[in-house]
Amino acid sequence: MKQDKLIPVTIMSLPENMRVLMYYSNDDVRVEQMPVPRIGPGELLMKVVASGICGSDVMEWYRRDKVPLVLGHETAGEVVEVGEGVKKFRRGDRVAVTHHVPCNTCHYCLTGHHTVCDTLLKGTRFYPGGFAEYVRVPAINVDRGVFPVPEGMSYVEASFMEPLACVLRGQRRAGLRPGQSVLVLGSGISGLLHVALARALGAGLVVAADTIPFRLKMAREMGAHLALEADNRLIPSLKEANEGRGADLVIICFEGFIPLALDAVEKGGTVLFFAGASEGVTLPPVTINELFWRTEITLTSTYAGSPADCRTALELIKAGAVPVEKTVTHRLSMEEASEGFRAVCSPVEHDCVKVIIEPHRRIGNRQ
Repeated sequence: MKQDKLIPVTIMSLPENMRVLMYYSNDDVRVEQMPVPRIGPGELLMKVVASGICGSDVMEWYRRDKVPLVLGHETAGEVVEVGEGVKKFRRGDRVAVTHHVPCNTCHYCLTGHHTVCDTLLKGTRFYPGGFAEYVRVPAINVDRGVFPVPEGMSYVEASFMEPLACVLRGQRRAGLRPGQSVLVLGSGISGLLHVALARALGAGLVVAADTIPFRLKMAREMGAHLALEADNRLIPSLKEANEGRGADLVIICFEGFIPLALDAVEKGGTVLFFAGASEGVTLPPVTINELFWRTEITLTSTYAGSPADCRTALELIKAGAVPVEKTVTHRLSMEEASEGFRAVCSPVEHDCVKVIIEPHRRIGNRQ
């Protein structure tokens, strides 16, 4: 791992204003000015060094009633200001931050469903968003959503904490066990993280499927035993490699593959609906008897990651078990960010998997 060289910023050097990416639509992302946030007791101000574009950031139907706004929630950076009462962090600390955290006391948290806690879903976020030069981290996030970046880990790698935490929670709640067969449908960034994590957790056979050749190539690099075209030959090829059986766990990372998932799962297996879908997407019509009777198939879903998942995700990245940096295809400055949004929306045209925005990077200085 390559650790970033970053000169610590002192309070005296903080500017009055900062640049942010203001999102109006996928085709309209503007660099604008906002005041640098002021912090209160228990809060932190973080200089954003790396912030990834998530698939949910380009779900226009999900954002259209809230625009304009500053997106970005896969963030890592440096603490530049510490609020009164904060004991765990100090200026100069390298941290990764998650935007949503649970209350830890409600019915859902106490039964292990932290990511459907109302506090996590509706009550927490940092301000204004990760696509800004600085963010204010509220006290509740400081308490349970800020994590030291391990020595030797780059900020780009650390920005994967939140998406990998989501993937980790998904596989854990889907009950993945060592030796099982896993089919990942969709080899975008979420699918690639699922491939690498399934290998790290001891899956016996990991098959990645997609329709985009460069994504299948990357799936092999991330550890897939097989990377196959998502067409009518997929299930026969899967069964040939798996002693005549379908997959014990099928992970859906793209809505277009839902019918394929229901056909590919083995009796007694699980289908994990992982990725968000387009507005109004429904399950295909199937009969109850056809899908469930005498099959013991489980359909399940997960959302987000808990603080415990975030801690584990950082440990997996630190150990090299999930080589996240391999998935980065674009590292862009704020001025180039609109290109990044276009790339995420049109991955084939731009050979895009993961886009990282680096707010303090000079334009054109790509690594």
